[in-house]
Amino acid sequence: MTPVTLLAAGKESAEVTDWAARIGWVVGLALFVALVYWLMREGWKWRGTLQSDLPELPGAPDEPGAAKLTMTGRYHGSTTAGQWLDRIVAHGLGTRSRAELTLSDAGLDVVRPGASDFFVPAAALREARLDKGIAGKVLTEGGLLVVTWAHGERLIDSGFRSDHAAEHNEWVDAINSMITTSTTEGAER
Repeated sequence: MTPVTLLAAGKESAEVTDWAARIGWVVGLALFVALVYWLMREGWKWRGTLQSDLPELPGAPDEPGAAKLTMTGRYHGSTTAGQWLDRIVAHGLGTRSRAELTLSDAGLDVVRPGASDFFVPAAALREARLDKGIAGKVLTEGGLLVVTWAHGERLIDSGFRSDHAAEHNEWVDAINSMITTSTTEGAER
């Protein structure tokens, strides 16, 4: 054998002799991770408690009318309007999920399998725009449909991403024209 082969054959991992120390480190690390997750959960619950003044979300009306637009995609969450990092978690608004959106003359119906559905009446809609982010989700410029709506004393931004991003512009135009039409009709009365 050559000297190089002898050197390579002689290298082996050293046996673990201090099993108690290794097990202690693993258990300590597991406890630390569990503590961090518990603190995150408590923070989420505390945020929900702070937002308990938010009224219950309205349900969809029995007769919402004909659908103007429909979309399937993802609901990424809701925040206080204009503050894209101030997530709202009360009433399940902080839960990300799949979503099916339907826009009708009555308003915006958001159906979320596995999470709480909600309805935004047409009178509560304030604005629709394309944006790049909402709490916990950042995309390319214009990759997120953000709908601003009034609920109780608050203005809320809700972020959606369609399975077909080309639909976003059509949604922005439709929602904003609904808002303009209802504002014009209200001023004429």
